[in-house]
Amino acid sequence: MKAALCKSLDGPEGIALEELPEPTPGPGEVRIRVKAAGLNFLDTLITRGKYQYKPDLPFSPASEVAGEIDLIGPDVQSFAPGQRVCAYLGWGGARELVVARAEHVTPVPDGVSDVVAAGLNVTYGTAMHGLRDRARLKPGETVAVLGASGGAGLAAVEVAKRLGARVIAVASSPEKLEICRQHGADLLLNYSTTDLKQGLRDLTDGRGVDVVYDCVGGDYTEPALRSTAWMGRLLVVGFAAGSIPRIPLNLVLLKSCDIVGVFWGESARRSPRGHRENIETVLKWVAAGELKPHTHAVLPLAQTAEGIRMLDRREATGKVIITI
Repeated sequence: MKAALCKSLDGPEGIALEELPEPTPGPGEVRIRVKAAGLNFLDTLITRGKYQYKPDLPFSPASEVAGEIDLIGPDVQSFAPGQRVCAYLGWGGARELVVARAEHVTPVPDGVSDVVAAGLNVTYGTAMHGLRDRARLKPGETVAVLGASGGAGLAAVEVAKRLGARVIAVASSPEKLEICRQHGADLLLNYSTTDLKQGLRDLTDGRGVDVVYDCVGGDYTEPALRSTAWMGRLLVVGFAAGSIPRIPLNLVLLKSCDIVGVFWGESARRSPRGHRENIETVLKWVAAGELKPHTHAVLPLAQTAEGIRMLDRREATGKVIITI
């Protein structure tokens, strides 16, 4: 089988297309013939050895896939060959065949394409876990999404709207903000031209936001925290800006607010049932036309490295998908 392999920790420059033996599913596992695989910002990190998980070389990038089961391992009764599914793998999805634990696999309903299904587990799984499980978001609350035009940010915008929130999309250009508006954002804030803290306060009439969904980190986290309302919640989702902020803890005391970690990958590993329930909900929304995930680019397996470069350059709005 063909596979895009990360052979050195040099980012996309270390990726090559090679042939590998076909894997065989063991007990509790299924083999999926991959139709599409989703790339995420984490792939820019894991291919440089800078992510929380550090797989041994060589490995394939892409932590999520969609396709069709072609083999099942012993003791698997919940799936059958020929069934359309999507799955979270952690890494290893950019290849023709993958083996996954059955508990990490979710059936894909009719009306949801492989390209769309391949891009749901990480971004929408994170948004569901962060907003519903960790922030306990209530209808009518205000959510500010930092980095709102990327794959993770757009998913958070859409999920927050589905959960009944008022959404402020924060991004760095009018073009990116327009995409956020098309996906349901109620208010827009360009942080390349507007002070983030003051802008969020102005858009909430001085009250502040109830939840900050922070995919960016860096210099943006502290002003976002300063803009939270009394008993607000700042969700620490990722650090796309490249640096991890240091927060003055007196801010947490003075606002009686929470800083909440959202380590979705570990949560999905520890609670696969909870993750599957979240993804089943997202799939139902997509099948019903209530969610319309945005795909920035669809590339063939041989261009996996270019897909990661798109994420490196911060030019992707929505998902980058590899088809196989």
